[in-house]
Amino acid sequence: MPANKKYLTKSFSQRFAKISAGILGGYMVTMSLHLALAYWLNHANVIMTLRFVGFIIWVALLIIAFLVKNGWKTWGIYLAITFVFALIMYVGKIYHPIP
Repeated sequence: MPANKKYLTKSFSQRFAKISAGILGGYMVTMSLHLALAYWLNHANVIMTLRFVGFIIWVALLIIAFLVKNGWKTWGIYLAITFVFALIMYVGKIYHPIP
């Protein structure tokens, strides 16, 4: 059964933004989250958790990217979240350097 045309995105730029935000942006958020946690917690345990939970988080962020109407807003939100996790990594690197 084909999809109803009124629910499909007509703009190429929106389609590209949603696909790239879902794949690349979701991956960036997932990896930055786990790297930020690795600086504050036991990094061996966090990396092992990333192997299993990371895929689930990435798929959830991929689906969320397609639920939002504007793909560029999704990119902005994902980049902002990645930046926040990068700041957490930076602070964690200062206070808890990994040997």
